[in-house]
Parts: sequence; structure tokens; C-alpha cells
Amino acid sequence: MDLYDVVVVGARSAGASTAMLFARAGCRVLLLDRMRFPSDTLSTQHVHRPGLRLLNRWGLLGRLADTGCPPVRRISYTLGDLRLEGAVPVEEGIDAVYAPRRFVLDSLLIDGAVESGVEFREGCTVTGVLSDAGRVSGVEWRTAAGSTGRAHARLVVGADGMRSTMAQHVGARTVRENAPRTCVYYGYWEGLPAEFEVYERTGRLIGVVGTHDELTLVAAYFPQEEFPRIRKDPQGAYLEALRTTAPELAERAASARRVEHLRGTGSQLNFFRETTGPGWALVGDASCHKDSITGTGISDAFEQASLLAGSVGGSLHDEHATAAALERYAAGHQRLLKPRYETALQSARLEVSAERLEFTRWISGDQASTEAFLSVAVSHIDPSLLVPTTG
Repeated sequence: MDLYDVVVVGARSAGASTAMLFARAGCRVLLLDRMRFPSDTLSTQHVHRPGLRLLNRWGLLGRLADTGCPPVRRISYTLGDLRLEGAVPVEEGIDAVYAPRRFVLDSLLIDGAVESGVEFREGCTVTGVLSDAGRVSGVEWRTAAGSTGRAHARLVVGADGMRSTMAQHVGARTVRENAPRTCVYYGYWEGLPAEFEVYERTGRLIGVVGTHDELTLVAAYFPQEEFPRIRKDPQGAYLEALRTTAPELAERAASARRVEHLRGTGSQLNFFRETTGPGWALVGDASCHKDSITGTGISDAFEQASLLAGSVGGSLHDEHATAAALERYAAGHQRLLKPRYETALQSARLEVSAERLEFTRWISGDQASTEAFLSVAVSHIDPSLLVPTTG
């Protein structure tokens, strides 16, 4: 049985970046995933500015641009008859936002991990964890062909998504849970040039951004309670949302063509799980999942990977030091994600108050205020939370 410093289960944005960073720190790392890549997944695709900064520091942002992912340099936010627009702010030399297809981004991250020394095995389903005196000490898995394997590790990381089986295997408790607030449908359009655009009214939000192959992703958000009706005719509801929330966009779409199938979900779960325990940690959606309406999942995953690898550092050969490092990671995880979780819950109410409309109208008259507002949106925070509250 092989001995690794770290075994990471799940090879998408959270897992592949975690594996890469531990390998770059000199660890022997095994990365496992039940899927075979390239592989797509449901996603808003948008990488917020913190995630782009990390990709840049990791030497991968240029490689992402080289895949043909278009840089989007203009941003707009439309609320009723008000429209705020401006250039994406330049930070650390980054002057655009990107929304890569996941089968491109995840494969790029896996390649970066392998180049850093990670051993990657795809098509492997983890069936359980190994333990030693109450401490997780490795994993066992099964391939599609039926063969089995196991590996010992000083640290096992679960990065296998919202319905994480690793969380079940290690016994991670759910420490907070909120009811789903929105459902969402995603469509890809050909011949629909677009900036990074958001359109909102009470009960609806439309998000738009360009992606690979000269396609434009258009996402439509609806209140969760409407999902039973919408799922009966998702295409009709999707097109109605475009017409009533973003009429100018709908006019542009009239001469465009929707390609691929309309994809959606009514399972936008909101929860926090325990993030660490003896010999294990969770990252990405396995640790915390929130409504995708703020589009921060990929960036959050990168920041968690950086936080975990940075917290643990070279302490893996000392069990007590590792335990202390995992406590630091858990505390940092809460500081990082709790405000974003609250933002997502607030945004997912899909409520446009008179006060918020008035505030938006006020800043629309000043370009400097508009650009500051849009800069906050690109940088990770829901601009609606900037609206001052009375009392």
C-alpha cells in the first residue's frame, strides 16, 4: 500500500487546485476522481477577481486565456429602467473577467496539478476511508472495471462536491442549513455578443457572460417555490424571464440561436459542514454550498485550496502541528465564507426594495460612483448590500 502525504478526492476546481498547491509545497499527493476528464458540470462558470488573482499567481491565467476563453472587459447592471455600466477595473494587471467552460477549466487545473508532481487517477470511486486510532489515515477505492485500491495518507481532503460522499465517510456534521431559495436554468447562445451583464427585477435575475467557442452563457434565476411549475416547461419560463427582465437582451437573442440543451437545477442547497477532523479536511462545495446567484463558487474553491495548503504548510509529519494547522484552516474558512454565505442568501431573495431602487438611481447619475459599484460586484460582493439601511 502506497503512503502519500495528501490524498485529495475530487478533481474539479477545489480538488485539483488543492492537490497542485500541496505538490508545489513538496508533498507527495494522490488525486482521485470517479469521473473521466474532460468532463462538464453545471456551473455559473464566472471566475471572480480573487480567483483570477490566484490563477495569475499560479501561472495559469495566461494558459486559460490561451484556450480561447474570451476576456470580458465591460460590465453592466440593469435594474428596471436603470443601467449601470463601465469597464472592468484593472487589478494586478488583470483587466478582464473570464467564464470558462468547466470541461476546459477543470482539465487545465488537473494538468497544472500533474505538472507539479501530483499522481492523478480518474475513474476511481472512493468507497471508504482507512482509520488508525480514530484518525483518518487513507482511502480505498474501486475502478469502473471492478479492481480495488487503497492508499495511506497523513491528510485526506474531500473535494467531491455538494453531495460529498467523503463528508459521509469521515462523519462531517452539517452545522448550519438554510432552505433553498432559487432555482436556475442555463442556456448557451450562438451569435449573441455580450458583456458581463446582470439584469434584475423582483422575482427574477438574468446573468450573461461570454465563454468558449464564441458562445454566450445566459442564466435565469427564479424563486425556489416556482420550481414545480417551471420544471414542467423550463424553456417557456426561461424565455419569459428574458422577455420580462431583460427585454433588450431578448431582442438581441431573437437573431441568435440557442445551442446545447437547457440545463437547470432546483437543488441549490445552502449549508455549512464541519470542515476538519483528525486526519481530514473538506474544501469547496463539500464544505460549504450556497446559492449560485452570486457566482462565487469557483473563486471560493481556489481561496479555500490556498487557505488549506497555506495553513498546513510543512506540518504533515507532526500530528500535533497538523491538528493545529487544521484548526487554523477551519477558523479561516469561517471568516472567508460566512459573509459570502449571508450575501448569497440575501441575494437569493430576489427582492428589489424601493430603497435599493432609489440608491441605484442616485449612483447612476455619477460615473465614478457607478464604477465603484461595479468594481465591488466584480470583486466578490453583491452590490445590493451597499445600499444603506434605515435605522
